[in-house]
Amino acid sequence: MKTLIIYTHPNHQSLSYAFLQKVIQGSTENPQIEEIKVLDLYEEGFNPVLVFNEQKRRRDMHADPDLETYREQILWADQLVFVYPIWWGRPPAMLMGYIDQLFASEFAYREKGGLLPEGLLRGKSVVCISTMKGPTHYPLFWLNNAHKALMKKALFQYVGMRKVKFFEFGNMESPRGGQVEKLEKVRRYFQAVRA
Repeated sequence: MKTLIIYTHPNHQSLSYAFLQKVIQGSTENPQIEEIKVLDLYEEGFNPVLVFNEQKRRRDMHADPDLETYREQILWADQLVFVYPIWWGRPPAMLMGYIDQLFASEFAYREKGGLLPEGLLRGKSVVCISTMKGPTHYPLFWLNNAHKALMKKALFQYVGMRKVKFFEFGNMESPRGGQVEKLEKVRRYFQAVRA
């Protein structure tokens, strides 16, 4: 299994970065995971801004040469792992800009004329690891599970990725947030995960 980790946080002293390290540690301990690549969107200097004009048309985004390396990474991976904080009930704008540009028509999905498109990224699995200041159940009860619905239904299932796992950790700025236990839970998951 080949794993691509998309890390989205501007600070390498953050808890999100600690979760990234646990994903890497658990993955290297797993004999089923043969290769790991990390894409740090902030360190990479990824430009999240969509540009549509005479030279860059939306219908051609699937073939944009500036995004070729990122498309190759997605195609290469059997498993995509997203590590990010939840800000204002959703992933950071940097990650959403990556999604807007990479999960394009004719690369991630193809319209068939029916209600739903043909997902072109079938067979890949996804893990989302997110942290937030608020209580763990805040997105479920206050925001009608908007974060998970956005990521799982509106994005991953739309492009054909059916196996989606969430680690959504709340109270992460509290001294009683159980950070050590949650970091270990993530490490153990990746140590044992199978394709």
